[in-house]
Amino acid sequence: MEHEVDRLLSNSYGASLIYVSLVVLSLIVFLFIFELVTRYNCWSEIKKGNLAVAMATGGKIFGICNIFRFSIETNDSIYQSIIWGAFGFVILLAAYFLFEFLTPVFRIDEEIAKDNRAVGFIAMLISISLSYVIGATVTL
Repeated sequence: MEHEVDRLLSNSYGASLIYVSLVVLSLIVFLFIFELVTRYNCWSEIKKGNLAVAMATGGKIFGICNIFRFSIETNDSIYQSIIWGAFGFVILLAAYFLFEFLTPVFRIDEEIAKDNRAVGFIAMLISISLSYVIGATVTL
C-alpha cells in the first residue's frame, strides 16, 4: 500500500488529491474532538442561526487547515505532514483550553452558546491568529 501512495504522490494531481483528502478527513476528526470539549453542540447551534458559534467554528476550521498548509509546505513526506498537522492541532486545542481558563470573568463556551457575537468573534480571531504562530513553529 505504501508503494501505491508513493507512486500517487509522485504525480502532482494525485498528490493534491491525497493531501486534500487527508486534510478533510483530519478536519472531520479534529472538529469532532472540538465538539466533545465544548459545552454546546456546534452544528445544532449553527442550524439555529447562532452566529457566535458559526464564527468560533469557522475560526477552528480555518486554524486547522492553516496549520496543515504550513505542514504540507514544509515537510517532505505525507506522513510527516500528518504528524506535524496533528501536533499543531494539539497545540491549538491546548490554546483553546488556555483561552477558556484565562478568562475567569465569564465562561467562553456559555457566552458563545448564548450567541454573544463579540466572544465568538474573539474566539475566531484567536484560532486564526494562533494557527499562523503554530504553523510557523512546524516549519522550524
